[in-house]
Amino acid sequence: MTAKRISDILKESVGWNMNTTYTLIKRCIGKGAIERREPNFLCHALIPKEQVQEQETTELINKMFDGSADLLFASLLNSRSLSAEEIEKLKQIVDNLK
Repeated sequence: MTAKRISDILKESVGWNMNTTYTLIKRCIGKGAIERREPNFLCHALIPKEQVQEQETTELINKMFDGSADLLFASLLNSRSLSAEEIEKLKQIVDNLK
């Protein structure tokens, strides 16, 4: 995706201006998270989405739940009703951990 397109999306979704977005993109390039390709300042992710999700989840658990995954899980379960299908999927996940 082009940096311009990313900037447009972030302006619409969170109100960031182009300079803020480009600064963030350059930081991500510097950290090796994305690479810049030409022409048109194309941005290409170098880190898989799953790896980012895992890191963000770990950070969330550590920050908000004192490192306790079971407290996060309890909070999620208490915050909304789950369908029978969602409950079954969660049971399978837990069973696969054993």
